[in-house]
Amino acid sequence: QVQLVESGGGLVQPGGSLRLSCAASGSFFSTYDMYWYRQTPGKQREYVALIAKGGSTNYADSVKGRFTISRDNAKNTVYLQMNSLKPEDTAVYYCNARKVISYWGQGTQVTVSS
Repeated sequence: QVQLVESGGGLVQPGGSLRLSCAASGSFFSTYDMYWYRQTPGKQREYVALIAKGGSTNYADSVKGRFTISRDNAKNTVYLQMNSLKPEDTAVYYCNARKVISYWGQGTQVTVSS
């Protein structure tokens, strides 16, 4: 069983930055592929970024060059550094841990507005 708790969301002006964190409880965090997704009302959850257990990363085209995903296995935490934020980045951001079973956090709200 893995429990995930996201933090770091908030209100930021366009062009600003935020760093999201996702703290995981349970064992063997380092063996999970970790994802960030986001969702806005009325839309499907959208893939944002992946960091595999081996450290390789992948990004959605919409965030490539602006967002960076990283992980600290000693702290059981995955991060999403978001720079050059745009109003269209406004969403609830969710952390996802995936191996055989998929686990989700409760989400953290990010609002980009002037």
